[in-house]
Amino acid sequence: MKKEDRKRLWRASRFTQYALSAPHAIVLGGTLIALLLVGLCATVLYQSRQDALDRARETSRNLGLIAERDIKRNFELYDLSLQAVIQGLQRPEVMAASPALRRGVLFDHAMTAQFLGSMLVLDADGNVVLDSAGDVPRQGNFADREYFTIHRDHPNVGLYVSDPYASRLRGSTPSIALTRRISRPDGSFAGIVVIAINLEYFHELFAGLKLGPHGSMSLIGKDGIMVMRQPFDVRIIGRDISQAATFRRFRIAPEGTFSETASIDGVRRLYYFKNLPDVPLIIMVAEAEQDIYAAWRTRALIIGSLTGALGLGFVLLSVLLGAQLRRRMRAESQLQMLARTDGLTGLNNRRTLGEILEQEWRRARRTRSTLSLLFVDIDRFKAYNDTYGHQAGDDALAAVARCISGTLRRPADTAARYGGEEFVVVLPDTSPDGAVQIAETIRTAISELAIEHAASEYGRVTASIGTASWVPEQEGDVSTVIRAADEALYSAKAAGRNKVAAS
Repeated sequence: MKKEDRKRLWRASRFTQYALSAPHAIVLGGTLIALLLVGLCATVLYQSRQDALDRARETSRNLGLIAERDIKRNFELYDLSLQAVIQGLQRPEVMAASPALRRGVLFDHAMTAQFLGSMLVLDADGNVVLDSAGDVPRQGNFADREYFTIHRDHPNVGLYVSDPYASRLRGSTPSIALTRRISRPDGSFAGIVVIAINLEYFHELFAGLKLGPHGSMSLIGKDGIMVMRQPFDVRIIGRDISQAATFRRFRIAPEGTFSETASIDGVRRLYYFKNLPDVPLIIMVAEAEQDIYAAWRTRALIIGSLTGALGLGFVLLSVLLGAQLRRRMRAESQLQMLARTDGLTGLNNRRTLGEILEQEWRRARRTRSTLSLLFVDIDRFKAYNDTYGHQAGDDALAAVARCISGTLRRPADTAARYGGEEFVVVLPDTSPDGAVQIAETIRTAISELAIEHAASEYGRVTASIGTASWVPEQEGDVSTVIRAADEALYSAKAAGRNKVAAS
């Protein structure tokens, strides 16, 4: 690229930078707004997800409390029945009554309780001595049951809740036992009173509490034995889960919530658990995360898709607007460039030359430096046009313009087309002798183009050049320098053309 072209591009650089940065700003702004929309959407959806989790925690806790209150109330009634039997056994008049009357007095509370299998009094050897089911006790010995041996070996157990077992008297019905110790006046072991609770009670209780398609609810002994689980599976009842990660979490606090994957079915759930006071049971309510977030996922998919589409549309619109603005800015830059340059030669036009001269003149006056001008005129150019045609004349002008700009070495040196076949070169900080040297270089370079010119006395295209300089000691203004350079040009032509003349 020639120096004149570089100078011309530099002058337009600030406008060009603005023209390019404005579209980028639009695209960047549109992208930032789109990201802001997506960020706000993500924040709202995240908060909505947290709200769904909080609601699930609250729901699980409420369901757990409902089940706890029902179990606690019934266990209290069953325990009162056990204590009433023990008190009745200590009354001689009750024991002396007829079997029917004695049974009605001792087992009155148990007769009306729902989900009770049977209520028995066992002697110190584990034999049935009293039976709520009839005046004649059913035959059976339960000395091998843990609910019997625990009271025999530990006097202060109080109310004992057994692990699930299959009832021997009721066709292997799944049950748990609530038992209390019967002691003689001297404190020795006299047997136990036992009440059997059908596990159907817990099954119906849990079945009435809705936890979603994949939720679960369990009643677990504090030794890790599964008493009941919803959804119900008879194979799970009595299973030992004491080594499961979930059960270990149940034992570290009286109450709490956490998320974990179930060891039984591999479903990840939000767990609420509570260790029931006074009885060795843990109630657990677990909602599956896929159920908790089902509605949220649907809503998030719709809102997220719409927001994403809106953000993407906004970015695309910004890109289109930026591209349109960029094209417009480039077109305006090109128009501005065209307004400042000569369309044929690519040099500065006469209007721009006036601005450059005014600027350099003020700088020369301010810095007390020398300002030189060259007037370049192609010799016998009208004859050239007449001989070779206007297209060849335009080509010759363009070639001479390139030759002039190519000889300039300093960024501050500029060339302009003054009009027709005339050119002006502005040389700041250049002495008169330096101006003559540059003029001679330009004249020689034009001659060496060897452009044929039959009407010229030199047989080729040549140029005459006049030089003029302003030095700080002189008076006058820039127009004085222009006139002096123009007069020197005519002197060069009068001297035979293809010459350089100084003012």
